[in-house]
Amino acid sequence: MSESLSKLQEIADYYINLGYKGAKLRKALIKDKEYQKLLEVRKEKLKKKIRISSSEKKKYTLSTDTDFEILEKCKQLEKLKLNKDDRLLVKIIKTQLEDDWRKYLLKTLNQLIKKYKK
Repeated sequence: MSESLSKLQEIADYYINLGYKGAKLRKALIKDKEYQKLLEVRKEKLKKKIRISSSEKKKYTLSTDTDFEILEKCKQLEKLKLNKDDRLLVKIIKTQLEDDWRKYLLKTLNQLIKKYKK
């Protein structure tokens, strides 16, 4: 684990130990200036490794190596001729990189419920 990633985790763990989780944890980390500074440095290093479009930079929360790896693999898969189910799966996976990923899960779950209630 790199030093900056370790420090990011240390700061997050501090808030988690105080009882923060979910949206409250996210808000606390957004307000933490040291965390945000380290996060920006980390993002810049990772962006240099993988080509990310400006729209992807805005749309996705890419703060870990794994986030970048997931996006890179999704982009590779999107270039292939996938069947409908696999395209949907890749789309859902990409939504997990967004801040508000839950709305897409709910949308998909509602579509499935509607489909099978007929």
